[in-house]
Amino acid sequence: MPIAMPDVANQSCATTEGTLDWVGMSHIEVPLMLALHGEAPRQVSAKVEAFVNLADPKAKGIHMSRLYLALDELSRESSLSHATLCNLLDTFITTHEDLSDQAFVKFDFDLHLRRKALITEKQGWKAYPVTITGQVVEKQLQVELKVNVPYSSTCPCSAALARQLIQEAFVTRFAGQQQISSELVVDWLGTTQGIVATPHSQRSVAEVKVKLQHNVTEFPIVALIDAIEDALKTPVQAAVKRADEQEFARLNGQNLMFCEDAARRLKHALNGLTEFEDFWLRVNHYESLHAHDAVAVTVKGLQGGYRA
Repeated sequence: MPIAMPDVANQSCATTEGTLDWVGMSHIEVPLMLALHGEAPRQVSAKVEAFVNLADPKAKGIHMSRLYLALDELSRESSLSHATLCNLLDTFITTHEDLSDQAFVKFDFDLHLRRKALITEKQGWKAYPVTITGQVVEKQLQVELKVNVPYSSTCPCSAALARQLIQEAFVTRFAGQQQISSELVVDWLGTTQGIVATPHSQRSVAEVKVKLQHNVTEFPIVALIDAIEDALKTPVQAAVKRADEQEFARLNGQNLMFCEDAARRLKHALNGLTEFEDFWLRVNHYESLHAHDAVAVTVKGLQGGYRA
């Protein structure tokens, strides 16, 4: 007669009793079909964290395989949407009857989007890091979306100092001349002596986290990324020709930004988006002048909402 396999989780009690806030797994690698608002679902490769609480102080542990199998079923048979995320969290709890009454899941992945160049018809891929988080705590559902969007920021102070140096070079070059032809000035401006200094720019990243309204059915990730890039005006580029690079330089020159400016632009843009209940944002300017970064953080300001 075969000997029954032991089931320690069900047949043993905790050697030290106590409840636990979260127990589960992290770095689960799963391919998923992602339901995007206004677009066909697209496949992403996600790393997932899945947890439930352990509310029974005597229980030896949870059933981790049940979390994995629920996640695997979602991967094989459906796409990740607001509804299926809610169902997944419900399955985590119902498969842990008498053990758990709270659930948490987090999906991290890169969303690759085709992005058009500024002037020409060139296109290229850009990868945007995305995090989707869902949790049920005290029977309350919360779904959260986070994106990281890179952009370029040119320092207003540096731009002003560069303009002053150009003015001084102009005065030195044309000192004592009562009349100067426009052709001569144009030619001079096209030389390294004419533009003696340029303002410093740096690659920057906007981290934006939003809570979805309960009536949202598909994830408005692309709309959120577009809103962020439209507000900042200087998104980093993929495929470019010289005309695109020149337009990028022009946009940087016309959109000088301290980190405070970037944060305020984003706050204003996010306040106008109705699909998000709340938001938190952080802009990081990875300085080219300093060895440290310039950072600004702000929130929508709801009572009981995100805190900076």
